[in-house]
Amino acid sequence: MSTSRTRGQRAGLTRQDVLGAALALVDAEGLKVLSMRRLGAELGVEAMTLYHYVANKDALLDGLVEQLLAEAAAPQVSSGSWQVDLRNYAHALRDALLAHPNAIPLVVSRPAVTSRNLEIMEGVLRTLRDAGFPLEVGLDVLFSLAGFVVGQVVTEADSRVEPSEQVRHLSDVDPDRFPLLSEAAARASDRAGARSRFDFALDAMIAGFSR
Repeated sequence: MSTSRTRGQRAGLTRQDVLGAALALVDAEGLKVLSMRRLGAELGVEAMTLYHYVANKDALLDGLVEQLLAEAAAPQVSSGSWQVDLRNYAHALRDALLAHPNAIPLVVSRPAVTSRNLEIMEGVLRTLRDAGFPLEVGLDVLFSLAGFVVGQVVTEADSRVEPSEQVRHLSDVDPDRFPLLSEAAARASDRAGARSRFDFALDAMIAGFSR
């Protein structure tokens, strides 16, 4: 693709092309390298061309959050169980965020209320309303679930010690001084893991929503 595009040329790009290239750049090199100039170079256009698709750098960052959340979009067809739908959405959101660890700080710091994100939220809220949740309670459920997933992912992505290693360290404690920790570590050794702990907490949260 030619790098000599003029300011007004659209260069055959779409907004999706721009956001996809931005996310790929962040995945490869981190958020610090992302700029309109660098992104333009990646796409083979002048930086000013990108303003046809994103109004400014903030809009670009909001678009990246949109890209991440879109990968975990709620299914268009309900399973018939709101519990299953919430569990599937939580896992899809976790997987999408862990697939792009360099972009996770954006999800934490930016609300990114774009039209596409609002459509995703609308779909989850519709599932909950159809299950009998008052809308305001459904919104609490949605925010609580999303906050839980993001918090777990941040911890998991930043942690230098795997959950299984945490348990292994506990198994080395003095059983005479710390008998409960020692026994708990011995019993947990076969099931410790980030995914199993995520499932445990998620199931407890959904059970709480049911009540």
